[in-house]
Amino acid sequence: MLTIIVLILIGSLSAILGSLVGIGGGIIIVPTLVYLGVDHDLLEGITPQIAIGTSSVILIVTGLSSTLGYLKTKQVDVKNGSIFLFGLLPGALIGSVISRYLTLTSFNLYFGLFLILVASLLVIRKKIKPLKIFAKAKYERSYIDGYGKQYFYHVPPLISFIATLFIGILTGLLGIGGGALMTPLMLIVFRFPPHVAVGTSMMMIFFSSVMSSIGHIAQGHVAWLYAIVLVFASYFGAKIGVKINRSVKSETVVILLRTVMLIMGIYLIIKSFL
Repeated sequence: MLTIIVLILIGSLSAILGSLVGIGGGIIIVPTLVYLGVDHDLLEGITPQIAIGTSSVILIVTGLSSTLGYLKTKQVDVKNGSIFLFGLLPGALIGSVISRYLTLTSFNLYFGLFLILVASLLVIRKKIKPLKIFAKAKYERSYIDGYGKQYFYHVPPLISFIATLFIGILTGLLGIGGGALMTPLMLIVFRFPPHVAVGTSMMMIFFSSVMSSIGHIAQGHVAWLYAIVLVFASYFGAKIGVKINRSVKSETVVILLRTVMLIMGIYLIIKSFL
């Protein structure tokens, strides 16, 4: 019973925070499962690979639930966002295969570094101005949001493929959905408006998680009993996150999230050397 309660808390809280700021919940689910399962034996059968594969399956639901919510408010640029799938999907599959070679020590180091990277991006995301180097007429895209306002931004195909291929590999390798990097990529490099970047990022998380899950399921990297509980908790958590996003400023949540990620990242890196 205690295990179920713990899983419900992990799933719901990670989905609320993840969908609120457009990074998915894997960045919270994976290290938490490893911490509880490997370090404290509260969850049986957990290895870094199982935690990553299970997270990938859960992020399918989180991504879908959040995407459907953001579609209703026209915060998802389906047409232009689909360009990113050409790199994201094969990258996610490649990453899921590579994950079999992760040891607990290498997982702690790489995930710790990744958490610090994301925390740093969340700190400076508003201080970095969008790059204008790719602002060429032939790359220009437009989108009209739910308020009827039209936005213009630029998406060079080659740059988007290279960047999303790398993000896809990290998605499959670490089970993090990719939103933690997709959102700042769309904001800084491709100059998406923030609310559209968050919604479109959740669509990317859905598709990349489907692809990485295929790879992890084929390798037996999913704890299905845990996944079922986490899926239900994540589904409702994502819906709550979308509602909060519409009515509450997310800056306080972002500050809390990046602080937790920074502490967790430092902890994992130190642990990898012990």
